[in-house]
Amino acid sequence: MGSFFRFILIMGLTLTFNNGGSSQEGPKTDRKPYAAGKFYPANPDSLRAQLSELFRNAKAGTSRNLQAVICPHAGYVFSGTVAASGINQADPDKVYDNVFIIGSSHQASFMGASIYNKGDYVTPLGKVAVNITLANELIKSNPVFSYVYDADLNEHSLEVQVPFLQYHLKKPFKIVPIVIGSQSTQTCKRIAQALKPYFNGNNLFVISSDFSHYPPYNDAKSTDKATCDAIITNNPDALMKVIEGYEKKNIPNLVTNLCGWTSVLTLLYMTAGDAGIKYTPVQYMNSGDSKYGDHSQCVGYWSIGITRNGASASTPAPGFSFTKEEQKTLLGIARATIIMYINQHKTPEVDDKNFSPGLKMHSGAFVTLKEKGELRGCIGRFTADIPLWKVIQEMAIASSTQDSRFMPVTAKEIDKLEIEISVLSPMKRIYSADEIVLGKHGIYIKKGYYSGTFLPQVATETGWSKDEFLGHCARDKAGLGWDGWKDAELYTYEACVFGE
Repeated sequence: MGSFFRFILIMGLTLTFNNGGSSQEGPKTDRKPYAAGKFYPANPDSLRAQLSELFRNAKAGTSRNLQAVICPHAGYVFSGTVAASGINQADPDKVYDNVFIIGSSHQASFMGASIYNKGDYVTPLGKVAVNITLANELIKSNPVFSYVYDADLNEHSLEVQVPFLQYHLKKPFKIVPIVIGSQSTQTCKRIAQALKPYFNGNNLFVISSDFSHYPPYNDAKSTDKATCDAIITNNPDALMKVIEGYEKKNIPNLVTNLCGWTSVLTLLYMTAGDAGIKYTPVQYMNSGDSKYGDHSQCVGYWSIGITRNGASASTPAPGFSFTKEEQKTLLGIARATIIMYINQHKTPEVDDKNFSPGLKMHSGAFVTLKEKGELRGCIGRFTADIPLWKVIQEMAIASSTQDSRFMPVTAKEIDKLEIEISVLSPMKRIYSADEIVLGKHGIYIKKGYYSGTFLPQVATETGWSKDEFLGHCARDKAGLGWDGWKDAELYTYEACVFGE
């Protein structure tokens, strides 16, 4: 193999360490191509010709509800057909609010993830707009994000995806370029939590990763199949188990079985537990299949499409409901938990073997406590990576002992409590207060480190107008002042509410 193509195949693995702050920011300018002439042609006509050939040989798109895709990022002569097959699953005529491109850093190690917010991305095919406003909002609102100068400087994993998008998507689009610099699973969880509100049909997520690095051809095929099989379970633990297992197998020359594992893991943390999400393998090849590769040391490439197939059985959709028996079970769990925790400081064990899928779905929920009709405690969470019944247990404890507005509930008060549960649908980002329907929508207001929410029933119980609903939430819950909602992020959600 020639040295040029060997460079493309192997890629740089040397890390330069960075303290991960914006103190190393470069000048505010468009991000110029680094990988052009290395991973793909620098000449626009040559690049278009190569992309035309790659898409001509790509797997046809079989779905028009693609929400994410995992694509390789090696030189186009090695992985280009697989990458084109992945991007080809996206509807070329769809208008996306944003295309989030997420990759794991090959060049710099730093805390959290870096979002490029200094200008647009440039390739030989022209300029692609970066949604700088959204990038700045994410950095400002989430400590896990920052801008790190070294992150994009010589990083190819995001850049190589952009020409595929430029060639395939017919409508203008903006990108949000994110480079993960950490090797921490907890960091991946925090990134996923920050990005999950954007994981919907209005946005596309492109996850950039190759698979096995440098084992012999047949070992690469078996390793890559095992890794793909773990990913399509939509279970982060299954992926980590496979990654850790292969570290112990002593396969010749195997350096990693998933170079962008932090990026893929972040995606899995966004989708885990949602039965409406389906992972579908699209195409597999490895570098040994290229005329420039050999079979002694290979890099593996998968493209995997992530779609939402109708209503999710594991994430509540608008209009969802629970049977009387399910309501009774959840309310019983909440009350039993409060009784045992207040009296013994223990959490009761629950056998969920015969629970319905509704009780096991992953959903946010609030537990509200009232005494003689007056609020006595209310705490909840918007998302969950545990079953709903466990969320109810945790929020029952929190609302009875951790609501800072009240003293903890005493044993003598338990019999006087009335318990209400609100199970939440996923949040939806809105851009106008006109989208809010009083009595139907709860609101979540966020600006920087300040946030606050009102459940849907608050508007009904108070009789507030929409301006009052927003004003009270901004001032009384988020601490932003009466008009603070006007320049804050607004989200809506729905709730299935039931009580004793």
